[in-house]
Amino acid sequence: MTADLAIINATIVPMTGGAPIENGVLTVRDGRIEEVGTATTRPEATRTIDAAGCAVIPGLVNSHTHNASNMLLRSLDEDVELWQWLRSMWAMKRNFDPETLYWASLCGLIEMARGGITCFNEHFDAYAVEPEVRALEEVPLRATLGYGFADRGVYESITDWSWRTLDSFGEKVARHHGRAEGRIQVALSPHAPYSVGAQMWQLAATVAEQHDLTTHTHVAEGMNEVRYMAEEYGTTTVQWLDSLGVLSSRVTAAHCTRLNARDIEILADRDVKIAHCPISNAKLVSGTMDLGAVTEAGITVGLATDGPASHNTMDMFEEMKFAGLIHKDRTQEPTFLPAGQILELATAGSAAAMHRPELGRLVPGAPADITVVDLDRPHTLPAYNAVSTLVYSSRADDVRYTIVAGRVVLDDGAVAGLDERHVRKTFREHALALRARSL
Repeated sequence: MTADLAIINATIVPMTGGAPIENGVLTVRDGRIEEVGTATTRPEATRTIDAAGCAVIPGLVNSHTHNASNMLLRSLDEDVELWQWLRSMWAMKRNFDPETLYWASLCGLIEMARGGITCFNEHFDAYAVEPEVRALEEVPLRATLGYGFADRGVYESITDWSWRTLDSFGEKVARHHGRAEGRIQVALSPHAPYSVGAQMWQLAATVAEQHDLTTHTHVAEGMNEVRYMAEEYGTTTVQWLDSLGVLSSRVTAAHCTRLNARDIEILADRDVKIAHCPISNAKLVSGTMDLGAVTEAGITVGLATDGPASHNTMDMFEEMKFAGLIHKDRTQEPTFLPAGQILELATAGSAAAMHRPELGRLVPGAPADITVVDLDRPHTLPAYNAVSTLVYSSRADDVRYTIVAGRVVLDDGAVAGLDERHVRKTFREHALALRARSL
């Protein structure tokens, strides 16, 4: 029977624990992986991609990011600490409009598709998700879109909107959750413990349980938060949230750079997942999460870029390399976090961390979310070891094909069906107009 898509002559890294498959073949039918193995004959397929010189890996999964908002803030306010950065960003965010957010979303989706990201966990900082839903029709990645809520600090002005949206969240679920054959899901994203009070946290948790949704938030992000929680509540972020009864297996906690032993124990007991953002955390001097202690406790961890304002790109290859470097330096142990574990964090680990555990491995029956990376580049050759090369030598612009649910989104280096030059031009115009009226 003819497959919809076949990838041949590849080095396949299925992330199932074994060695890469040389001279590998992978076939896709009806949006799912049909076969993975060593080629014996050329399979019959409607379309065949010759991946000679390439590694075929599960689509990269970005378990915590801010796409549209941070696209509009990239390089705007550098070399500042976290809370000053948040205040200056709000000057722009309060003037967001749907059309600007649409073009920002579209440009960010192009960046992710070009970098081999097939799925991402979006945290909306208090603005509408509809522009990104519209953009996802043009660049059909897989996404969980978290509605951001807050009632204090720089976000106090959205208090009324937050309560109204939480009270009517069933309408959001009916409109958006499970769209595009399940590619698009929605979540609840109370911003952070320093910007959301106890009652709003508890209502968000109740709404998530009622609709069987995930919660995506920021936790233990830097010393300013540590000091705030100690002064305001006399405890840590994790212990305060636990006292409210809002921590559970449906929660993804981004950052977690400032955890003590009791915090880690609580997160493990409640089966909270962590999205680890090492580059953003280093840039904002938020600290480096104790990955060894967290993983030893059995906590699920994924890798994430955070947003283009705090990381400057959404390049998961950069994130993988930096994760390896910063943790080896932090532990002073060169054998800590080997390359295979880093690639796991960026694929199956991130998928589990954002509650999409069906993703992240190339196995028959799994959704056909696939990234094809060219290893025949001057900066990657001789590629003795495909996994090490992917983690420490490859870059986002080495991606040739990004495939989501069997659909080729990035096709030999070009995003299918889009005039990228027009998108970039229009986005730039909207961004400059936003800055002019905001600052």
